[in-house]
Amino acid sequence: MWGGRIITSSELDFSVPDFSKRVLQVDEDLFLFNPLVNDPADCFNHSCDPNAGMNGPTSLIAMGDIAVGEEITFDYAMCDGSAYDEFDCNCEMPRCRHHVSGADWKIPDLQERYAGYFSPYLHRRIAASVLHL
Repeated sequence: MWGGRIITSSELDFSVPDFSKRVLQVDEDLFLFNPLVNDPADCFNHSCDPNAGMNGPTSLIAMGDIAVGEEITFDYAMCDGSAYDEFDCNCEMPRCRHHVSGADWKIPDLQERYAGYFSPYLHRRIAASVLHL
């Protein structure tokens, strides 16, 4: 699904146009950066009520039926655990959080709703946080 080169947080370069749109967090302090502009993966947008989820660190899987012509969306909470891509959300879904941050994976409702659809490193974080309760 996504391709590119692995970089660390010290290599995040927000001076590059649309940088955050071309970065996917794949592990603790590891990010996949795609230098290509208009890559097909750029077409997958955020939604607070998505129809797809993470299936490993770099691919998506449908969470249910997706109609022909329906936009494929995923919640960035499923893969972002850092503050590199925070923004105000206007997805207009009934469940819209209105702000998306790298801490959203901690929200209990999202952990329940997206169980099985988080990036592997976030699965590990969630499991560790449950053990420490």
